[in-house]
Amino acid sequence: MPVRDVVALDGPSGTGKSTVARALATELGLRYLNTGAMYRAVTWAVLAASVDPTDADRVARLAGRIHVEITTDPHDQRVEVDGTPVEGEIRSPEVTAAVSPVSATPEVRRLLVARQRELIGAGGIVVEGRDIGTVVAPDAELKVYLTASHDTRAERRARQDGTAPEQFGATSEALRRRDAYDSGRTLDPLRPADDAVHVDTTALTVYDVVKRLVDIARDRGIDQAIAGVADTEHR
Repeated sequence: MPVRDVVALDGPSGTGKSTVARALATELGLRYLNTGAMYRAVTWAVLAASVDPTDADRVARLAGRIHVEITTDPHDQRVEVDGTPVEGEIRSPEVTAAVSPVSATPEVRRLLVARQRELIGAGGIVVEGRDIGTVVAPDAELKVYLTASHDTRAERRARQDGTAPEQFGATSEALRRRDAYDSGRTLDPLRPADDAVHVDTTALTVYDVVKRLVDIARDRGIDQAIAGVADTEHR
């Protein structure tokens, strides 16, 4: 069965990927997959097992033993590791600080990319992450790359994390480090697909971004909202 109605949405932290992707999926009547949450779930398991996130061999062995489950309903996002709900835990500062080295582990990427492609299945889904248009779903009908100024992204990240004003500098520096790590890794680095639609979200509201992308998606025939055939509970 051919893969249809797939939107690949990539970009660095703080560009509004998750908010935009979920809203876009809702507007188009599609499923939604947050691949970053899957990498965070593995990172949570690594930390829970007291494994050094930079020890690629041990991280790879652990990743091969655990099972990550994630829902694809944009209205009901749940993540589990071996049956344990972790959707709250994976947003902790500790997981955020460790997710880049874990995500750069080749075996982790191999395992999760395979699982992500299973979840994409025959399509009908908005998938967000850092390598969707280039690696996970290079044949997606619509590829989007979100950007924003560094200061705007840092402000959004600080607001999301509830960071005190006096800690903004630390948030900004952490964002720079993650950008460098994700863009500079050897395997599947963060970069836009050659045919991606670029959207700078610095001065745009979520509504503005989603409206623009909905219009583009519908121009390309991506829209199941009326037909109502999107399965929002694949796991």
